Amino acid sequence: MYPELNPYVVLITGGASGLGLAGAQGFAKQGATIVIVDINESEAKQAALELGSEHLGLACDVADETQVNQVVDTVIQKFGRIDVLVNCAGIADQVKPTVEQDMTHFRRLLDIHLTGSYMMTKACAVQMLKQGKGSVINISSIAGVIGLTYRNAYSAAKAGISMLTRTLGCEWAAAGIRVNAIAPGYILTPLTQSLIDKGRLDKSIVERRTPMGHFGTPKHIADAMLFLASDQAAFITGVTLPVDGGYMSWGAPSDAFDDHP
Repeated sequence: MYPELNPYVVLITGGASGLGLAGAQGFAKQGATIVIVDINESEAKQAALELGSEHLGLACDVADETQVNQVVDTVIQKFGRIDVLVNCAGIADQVKPTVEQDMTHFRRLLDIHLTGSYMMTKACAVQMLKQGKGSVINISSIAGVIGLTYRNAYSAAKAGISMLTRTLGCEWAAAGIRVNAIAPGYILTPLTQSLIDKGRLDKSIVERRTPMGHFGTPKHIADAMLFLASDQAAFITGVTLPVDGGYMSWGAPSDAFDDHP
């Protein structure tokens, strides 16, 4: 439990589903007030309502600076503060040979994942600097560290998010604003399960490649969000925390996990 999170206002982009929703649920259980921001307004409002009437759901395309600024202004007008920002908005990438990738999609993915995280952080930081305190939690990926073939835009965006985390974390450290990131490994979300069901992702290969031998859950990522936002992480800034079951640490030319030793 993190009782210090109780009075916080937490803004989560992409909060209507997946990892963002898991984070919203986790912060809400700590007593925080949640603002779910999602491109789908009805889903954002419904997700917020399911958390409780005190929470707020807002529509926003994080790649649109005008919409970003309007959302932040709305939150400040209603609650008077923003204590935690979780940048979780994102879209799926195209997994295909580079010469077949669509440039419009490439740019759109970078605009949402990387530029969107930057613009939302910049807008919230104005208020956090006035408060003298705040925490920004970005969602990077193992793809931003080790790179995933065919996933150029996604890997580049996530690597950019990790570097943005470092530069902003250092810039605002003395001002009381901490900026950190989480690099999830393979997490068993509904989207991941659908890829497994369609035969587009081999579950056994991922499990063998992961030293812990299994996928992570959205709660694993939510738990990391809570920790990074809490006072327990008061001296941590500018880092990208892997939450991947050891995936990125494994370097041997063999399976990392064998359930039949």
